[in-house]
Amino acid sequence: MQYRGTKSIQRVAVIGAGVIGAGWAAAYLARGFEVTAYDPSAAMQERASTQISRAWSAMLELDLCAGDYPSLKLSFAPTLADAIQNADLVHESCPERLEFKASLLRGIDAIVPQDVLIASSTSSLPITELQKGCRFPDRVILGHPYNPVHLMPLVEIGGGHETSPLAIDTIEALYIAMRKHPIRVRKEVFGHITNRLASALFREAVWLVANDYATVGDVEDALRFGPALKWAIQGQYSSFHTTGGEGGFANFLHHFSPGMMKRWATFETPDLADPGLQQKLTDQLQQYLQSRTVDEVSATQDKYLIALLSLLESKQS
Repeated sequence: MQYRGTKSIQRVAVIGAGVIGAGWAAAYLARGFEVTAYDPSAAMQERASTQISRAWSAMLELDLCAGDYPSLKLSFAPTLADAIQNADLVHESCPERLEFKASLLRGIDAIVPQDVLIASSTSSLPITELQKGCRFPDRVILGHPYNPVHLMPLVEIGGGHETSPLAIDTIEALYIAMRKHPIRVRKEVFGHITNRLASALFREAVWLVANDYATVGDVEDALRFGPALKWAIQGQYSSFHTTGGEGGFANFLHHFSPGMMKRWATFETPDLADPGLQQKLTDQLQQYLQSRTVDEVSATQDKYLIALLSLLESKQS
C-alpha cells in the first residue's frame, strides 16, 4: 500500500486546535501546506489564530517559512467531516483520553481514503490501542511533537502492532522535508521516549522539593546552569562519554556505575496528587518566576530558543 507522502500532500486536516494542534497547524502552514482545522470549542478558533500568528514571526526568524503568512491557506471547519473531507493527511491533537481518541480515530478512518495517513499527537497512549476497530489500522501512526511545536525539531514517530512500516517511513520522510528531527519509538511503551525521560527527571525534582532538600528555584537553577547547557549540544550518553576522560563512556561506567546504582537505590516516588504538595510546588515556582505570567515566560522561552536553534544550525552548516 502506497500512502500520500511528501510529494502528494497538499492539504492537512488538524483535528484539535489547542496548544499542540495550533502548533502543528503553524508548522504545516510554514512549509506551504493548506491547513483545515477543527475543534468543537467555539472559542478555540480565535485562540488558535492568535497562537499561529505569534508562531509565524518566530518561525520567520529561523527561516522556517516558505513565504509570507498564508492566511488564505488556513481555514476552520464547522464539523469533523468537513475538516477531513479533502485531506491528504490528518493529524489529531485532542485530549489524552483513550476511549475518546480511539473513537475519534475510528470516525476519521471511516471517511478518509485508504492512502491518507492518520497521525496522532498522543503524548503517552500506545497506537496499538488507538488503531483498534479501524478499517485500515495500517495507516494509523504516532506523530508526537515537543512543545512549542512550531520551534522544536523533535517529533516521535512510530506505530502499533498493525501499523505498516511503510506508513512510518512515509511520515518520517515528510517530517525530514519539514526540517523536523524525527526519532522512532522502536517498541511501544507508555509515554514513548521523551516523556518517559522527562517524567523520570521530574519525579526526582518533585521528591527533592517535597522532602525539603531543595526549593523549586534550586532545582531549576541546578538544571539550567548545569546539565541543561550540555544537553543543548549532546545527550546524556555523550555527556557521560566526555566525563569518562580519555577512556570515554566505558571508563565512566567502570568508575561511576557503583555510585550511580547507589543513587538509584535511594529513588522514591512522591505523591504528586497531594494537594498540599501541589500548592507548595506552585507557590515556589511563582516565587522563582517573580510572578511573571505564562505568556511572559513563554515569550522569554521562545526568544532564547530561537537564538539557541540559530546558533546550533549555524554550527552544523
